[in-house]
Amino acid sequence: MASLPFNTIPINLPFSVSTKPSSKHHDDQALNPSSSSYFHRVSSLCKNGEIKEALSLVTEMDFRNLRIGPEIYGEILQGCVYERDLCTGKQIHARILKNGDFYAKNEYIETKLVIFYAKCDALEIAEVLFTKLRVRNVFSWAAIIGVKCRIGLCEGALMGFVEMLENEIFPDNFVVPNVCKACGALQWSRFGRGVHGYVVKAGLEDSVFVASSLADMYGKCGVLDDARKVFDEIPERNVVAWNALMVGYVQNGMNEEAIRLFSDMRKEGVEPTRVTVSTCLSASANMGGIEEGKQSHAIAIVNGLELDNILGTSLLNFYCKVGLIEYAEMVFDRMVDKDVVTWNLIISGYVQQGLVEDAIYMCQLMRLENLKYDCVTLATLMSAAARTQNLKFGKEVQCYCIRHSFESDIVLASTVMDMYAKCGSIVDAKKVFDSTVEKDLILWNTLHAAYAESGLSGEALRLFYGMQLEGVPPNVITWNLIILSLLRNGEVNEAKEMFLQMQSSGISPNLISWTTMMNGMVQNGCSEEAILFLRRMQESGLRPNAFSITVALSASANLASLHIGRSIHGYIIRNLQHSFSVSIETSLVDMYAKCGDINKAEKVFGSKLYSELPLYNAMISAYALYGNLKEAIALYRSLEGVGLKPDNITITNVLSACNHAGDINQAFEIFTDMVSKHSTKPCLEHYGLMVDLLASAGETDKALRLIEEMPYKPDARMIQSLVASCNKQHKTELVDYLSKQLLESEPENSGNYVTIANAYAVEGSWDEVVKMREIMKAKGLKKKPGCSWIQIKGEEEGVHVFVANDKTHIRINEIQRILALLLYDMC
Repeated sequence: MASLPFNTIPINLPFSVSTKPSSKHHDDQALNPSSSSYFHRVSSLCKNGEIKEALSLVTEMDFRNLRIGPEIYGEILQGCVYERDLCTGKQIHARILKNGDFYAKNEYIETKLVIFYAKCDALEIAEVLFTKLRVRNVFSWAAIIGVKCRIGLCEGALMGFVEMLENEIFPDNFVVPNVCKACGALQWSRFGRGVHGYVVKAGLEDSVFVASSLADMYGKCGVLDDARKVFDEIPERNVVAWNALMVGYVQNGMNEEAIRLFSDMRKEGVEPTRVTVSTCLSASANMGGIEEGKQSHAIAIVNGLELDNILGTSLLNFYCKVGLIEYAEMVFDRMVDKDVVTWNLIISGYVQQGLVEDAIYMCQLMRLENLKYDCVTLATLMSAAARTQNLKFGKEVQCYCIRHSFESDIVLASTVMDMYAKCGSIVDAKKVFDSTVEKDLILWNTLHAAYAESGLSGEALRLFYGMQLEGVPPNVITWNLIILSLLRNGEVNEAKEMFLQMQSSGISPNLISWTTMMNGMVQNGCSEEAILFLRRMQESGLRPNAFSITVALSASANLASLHIGRSIHGYIIRNLQHSFSVSIETSLVDMYAKCGDINKAEKVFGSKLYSELPLYNAMISAYALYGNLKEAIALYRSLEGVGLKPDNITITNVLSACNHAGDINQAFEIFTDMVSKHSTKPCLEHYGLMVDLLASAGETDKALRLIEEMPYKPDARMIQSLVASCNKQHKTELVDYLSKQLLESEPENSGNYVTIANAYAVEGSWDEVVKMREIMKAKGLKKKPGCSWIQIKGEEEGVHVFVANDKTHIRINEIQRILALLLYDMC
C-alpha cells in the first residue's frame, strides 16, 4: 500500500535543554536534538524492525519535553505492521488514548490504527475503529477490504467495494487486487466483470498488478479466454502476470497450455520465480510429463533458486506422482528445513509405489526429528494398509489415532472406514461410521463407496434413505455410488431408474455418472445401451474423457460393431488429439481385432505414441485371436528390445496363440521361460492353456501328469478339455472318472452335461447319454443356443440378434421369406 500522507500544522514549542549535558557533545544539534531529527531516527529504527529502540527514543523525547507529533506514533505503528507486532501496537494505542484527543482524534492516527489492526488480522478491533472514523478514506477502506479477503470473508470484502463506490471513494490499484482475489475465491465471474469494467473506466488497466489480479480472478473463475485477453493486453508483463495466468491454466486442468506459457515466458527473457517453477512442476505431475518436470527442475538449479519448502515440496510432489521415488529421495535429503508437510509427501510417495516398509521407516525417522504425526500422516499410513489389505497394520494405526485423540477427525474417520472396506471388513467400517458423532457428507459417501464396491445394493439403499431422514441431502457423488452398487449387483433396470430419479431430483449427472452407467451396461452384457448412454451424454453437453472412450470402445468390441468403433476412433482424432493415452490406444487395438479388422489394429499399434506393456499385450492377443502365431511370437520376443518385461497377461496371450495354432513345442518353450528367464510363477490359467493344448493334440497322459504336478486344484475347463480328448481315444473309464469330477465342480453348468453326453455318444454308451439328458431336464438346465448378430448401416434399430429357433424378431416373416428363397435357389 502507498504510504499514508501526514498533513499537520507545525506547532512550535520551546525545546528544553538537558540539565546535565554531556561533555562529549560538541555541537548544538547534539546538545539540543530537534523533533525532526528524532522522527527520522524513529522512522529508521522502525523500518529495521527495532521497535523497542524506537520506543526508547520516544520515552527520551518525553523526558526532554520535546514535541511528540502524531507522525511519530504513526511511524511506530507502521513498524508494528512490518513486524506484525500486535502486542506492542496495542501499547502504542493505549499511550495515544492516554495523551488525549489531540492524538486520538487525529485523522492520520485514526487511519493508521485501522491499518495496523487490519494488517495484524484483528478484524473485530479494526471494524470497531473503522465505524468510528469521521473520515473514511481509500487507505482505511483498503485495510478493511484486505483483512476480510485474507481471513476468508470475501462477500464482506465485495460489499465494502460496493459501499466505497456508493460513497464516491474510488478504489485504487491497491484495493482492486483484493477485490479481484475475493471474486476469484467466490468464483463470482459476473461480479468480476463489473470490477473489470471499473478498472477500464478508472484507467487502472495499465497497472501490471491490477491486470495480473484480473487474470488471476478470471483463471479462478474458469474463464480462461478472458484471462488470456487481459494478459495479452498488459503492456509490460512482469513475472507476477505470467504466474497468474500459468496458475489459472493448471487449476483448470490445462496443463499443456501452462507448460507452453512457461516456454513463452523464457523466450521473452523473464526470470522465473519459485512460484513459476512450482506451478510448472504441478502441471507436469498432473499430465505425467516426466521430461517437462525434469526440465523445470533444471531451470530452478540454473537460475539459482533456493531449495526452500515451497520449491522442495513441489519437486517432491512431482517426483512422487510420476513414480521417480529415487529422485524424490535425493530432493528430500538436500532440503535443509523439513516440516511435517515435507515428511508427509515422501511417506505418501512410498505408499503410492507400494513401498510400505519404507514408509513406516520414514515415519520412525520423523519421530526421531521430534515431529508429531498429523492427520495427513495417519491417513497416508491408513491408505497404505488399504493398498496392501493389511488389516492388522490398519488396526494398529487406528489404535494410535484413538490413543492420541484423533478419532474425532472426520477425514481420518473416512480413511479408517475406507481401509476396513478395502480389507473386506464392511462390518468394522460400519462400526467406525456409527461411532463418529459428527457425520458430514464425505463420511456418508465413504460408507456408500464401501457398499458400492462390494455390490451391497440393499445396504446402500437403506443408507441412502437413512441419510436423508437425518437431514443430509445426497450430492451427485452419493447418487453415483448408489447407481454403482446396483450395477455391481446386476440390477440394471433399477440402476437406470435411479439415474432418472437423480435427474428429476434436480441433480445433473456429471461425467462420472454417465461413465458409470456406460461401464455398468458393458459389464452386464448391455453394450448396445452403453453406446446409447454415450450419445445421450454428448447431447447433454458433456465431453467424454479417456475412460469413457475406452468403455465405449469395449462396448463396440463386444458388439463386434466395426461401424461404431470407427465412429469413436474418428471422434478421438477430432477431439482428443492431445489426450491419446495408453488405455485408448490399447482399446483401439482390441476393438479393431475383435471387430474383424486386424490390419487396422496393426496400423494403430504401428503409430503408437507409447511403448507400454498393455499395448503390446493387446496386439499379441489380437494375433492369437486370428491364429497368427508367427507374428505373436515375434512381438513377444521384441519386448526385451524395448525394455519391457512380460507379465502374466502377456504369457496368457502367447500361449493362447500357440493353442490356436496347436504348436506344443513353442508353448512349452514359453512356459519354461516364465520361470527360468522372467522369474514369473505360472498361474492356473497358464496351466489350463497347456492342458488344453496337450489334450487337443491327443496327449492325454501328458496333460494328466501336468495336472498332477501343478500346485493348483484343476478347474472345470481343464477337465472339459480332458473329456473332449477322451472322445478321440475311446477311454471310457477315464471319461467316467472325469465326468464325476466335472459335475462336482460345476453342477449347474449345462455345457458340462453336453460335453459328457457327447463323449458317451462317441463311445456308443447311449444309456449314459439319456441319463445326462434326464439329469439336465430334472435340474431345469438347457443348452445355451448359439447366437449371431449383425448391424445394418443406416438403420436406427441398432444391432440385430439371432438365436436358433427364435421367432421374436420384429421382421421374422420377411427374414423367413428370404431364407426360403435362398434355400430354393440352393436346391
